[in-house]
Amino acid sequence: MPATAPTWDPAQYLRHAGHRARPFTDLLAHVPDPPRTPARIADLGCGPGNATVLLTERWPTARVTGYDSSPDMLERAREHAGPTPGGGHLGFAPADARTWTPAAPHDLIISNATLQWVPGHRERFPDWIAALAPGGTLAFQVPGNFDAPSHRLLRELAAAPRWRTRLAGTLRHGDAVHTPEEYLAALTALGCAADVWETTYVHLLTGEDPVLDWVRGTALRPVLDALDDDPEARDAFVAEYRTALRAAYPQGARGTPFPFRRVFAVARKTA
Repeated sequence: MPATAPTWDPAQYLRHAGHRARPFTDLLAHVPDPPRTPARIADLGCGPGNATVLLTERWPTARVTGYDSSPDMLERAREHAGPTPGGGHLGFAPADARTWTPAAPHDLIISNATLQWVPGHRERFPDWIAALAPGGTLAFQVPGNFDAPSHRLLRELAAAPRWRTRLAGTLRHGDAVHTPEEYLAALTALGCAADVWETTYVHLLTGEDPVLDWVRGTALRPVLDALDDDPEARDAFVAEYRTALRAAYPQGARGTPFPFRRVFAVARKTA
């Protein structure tokens, strides 16, 4: 299965929900209020919907729609759907970020840890900006840790002689996301007032092999898919990867420190 369309496991993804939600709340804190009330908001790549709910708390009257290409994620997300206490509405629908363009003007298009799965996502910016109402905002957050041991070791192992034939083309490469400077240039070229920054979180993870448990919900998914028909090979790969991660991320007295860099962007369309 291509790296752009892994099979998602909502329960596994949510095992680290607290750590995963923090970048979204940090992004949300920099998003200006929508230009219209009630606002129309899209959460592109909503996953299990737990973060999408935060949009309805920030803007209680808004009509918020979470979009995702994973049926399993959408099934979990729809547990949150329905009218909101402030008079707004929260819904969920299938969509592929590679082709999705709103049919009506939106006040906010936001995406959390999704665009790294979308090849050429920078080329989608013109369509999304064009779909914003005057004064509307495009905001996103993507991982910037593709050179971190968690990802570098995964790529190196997949390229080893034992695995390279079966896993060729499975994993994303270091260019899955762009630099903050490149995002800034792309967004300002579209006439937006843009704020782009990066943050490195140092998550303190607990439990046995917590970094492996983290990547089982994200980066490791394409490999698990590719080896799904051969459980023995899948388990052997995971065992090798586990050993490498233990050396790269030693456990401390109170847990395992896991540095994680992320890139943020908030671009506001000219009113």
